[in-house]
Amino acid sequence: MATHLLREFPELAYLSREELEDLLTDPLYFQAIFHSLSRVKAMYQSQAELGMANESIARNNLALQEDLYKLRSDTKAAFDEAKSLESRWKVVDKEQHEVYQRFTPQFLLMRLKHSTSAQDDASEALASAFVNQLSYPPAFYNPASGGTSNAGTEVDEFIKEFKDLRKIYHKRAMWGERWVNGQVAWRDD
Repeated sequence: MATHLLREFPELAYLSREELEDLLTDPLYFQAIFHSLSRVKAMYQSQAELGMANESIARNNLALQEDLYKLRSDTKAAFDEAKSLESRWKVVDKEQHEVYQRFTPQFLLMRLKHSTSAQDDASEALASAFVNQLSYPPAFYNPASGGTSNAGTEVDEFIKEFKDLRKIYHKRAMWGERWVNGQVAWRDD
């Protein structure tokens, strides 16, 4: 065992047997010898170097601390703004979808069909009103007073207005028919 100890720690080879026994019994002597060993000195030296390196790193970290807090604050503000914009985006996207819904081909075709029917109803209502008016003499026509009727002017106005209404109706009907037959193409640009 002594040879193993001396092989491991050649610095102890100069110690006598009594000094080795004192080393085991006297803690102060043990500490003095232990701290004089080259391995222990090297260990303490590297421990001191590591301590200084840690202190240097800690000083650098402390120097960066304020910038890191500011960066953290800026990052949180940017994240909060991004969340707010994401929330706003959902609302705007929904609104946009609702607006675009009114311009889909299906919706536009439905509107065209409704407006075609409404145009047909309007022209038929005008014709019915004109026919009903002819069956009763106009209030301003009084044959007893010898006055003349504006019936010719009224007929011309009716024809012009009826023709304009029917022209719009037929254009809409023609576009609806083309659409149903697949002759209308919608671009998505």
